[in-house]
Amino acid sequence: MLHLHILRDGLRRRLHCLAPAIAALALPLAAGAADRPGAGVYLEELTSPELAARIAAGTATALVPIGGTEQSGPHIVLGKHNVRARVLAGRIAAGLGDAVVAPVVAYVPEGAIEPPAAHMRFAGTLSIPDAAFESLLESTARSLCRHGMRDVFFLGDHGGYQKNEEKAAARVNRTPGCRAHALPAYYDAATTAFNADLKARGFGDAEIGTHAGLADTALSLAVDPALVRADQVAAGAHGGVRAGVHGDPTRATAALGRIGLDRIVTASVAAIRAARAQASEPNAASHPNPHPNPHPNPSKRK
Repeated sequence: MLHLHILRDGLRRRLHCLAPAIAALALPLAAGAADRPGAGVYLEELTSPELAARIAAGTATALVPIGGTEQSGPHIVLGKHNVRARVLAGRIAAGLGDAVVAPVVAYVPEGAIEPPAAHMRFAGTLSIPDAAFESLLESTARSLCRHGMRDVFFLGDHGGYQKNEEKAAARVNRTPGCRAHALPAYYDAATTAFNADLKARGFGDAEIGTHAGLADTALSLAVDPALVRADQVAAGAHGGVRAGVHGDPTRATAALGRIGLDRIVTASVAAIRAARAQASEPNAASHPNPHPNPHPNPSKRK
């Protein structure tokens, strides 16, 4: 019995000593769950009754994040657009306070398959025809509206399909009861506005780039550093266009990228609110504005 008491007391002392360490480990886990951008707004993480309850309570806006699976040089993963679009859509939904986020559209037009063109010349890029992409967006919007959504916004993280979004929205809007919107404000903030921020900090166009350069790499680092292979950034910079890189990613940082992320979220929330207000005006429902941004940006980054 004496040995049993000694063992029991020893176990208690060890647990007492370990308690602070266990608590310290638990706190970051809890904080991470609470701080996850847009936690609770992703449609695929809800049950059907949970979504129905939200719609009944007034949620009538759905965001459709559109990414793409494409090469971005030797230093950025193939799914960068998918991760970025999902995270940013979550933050935008959280900013709106009354929206849900549909699953990411990861299959987009990326160029001809045979013979391979554009990004299809690099391993890992996946491409579908324009018509298939537009049909997918149209059917997604109609499905969401069938369940009670009034406004569906396409958030495109890629420059190559911005016009396709507009075409799909226009087809949806031919039928009353469902309003679809392309959102050029999202992409304009990620390109024109963010580029201006970078130039104000002394970076030039050649370094900022249009694909896998400073801006693109910084945005990816800000969303998740795991999207960027730090040991391959120099290879991307030196390889240039032949390596699928347009720009110089060498000086990209997460801190710079966060400037761009904030730009995208702020501009998108404002544009969505403006588009919904306009669509709610008398006689506006039958003619929704397919460009909820007064100054669409024609430039493209892929």
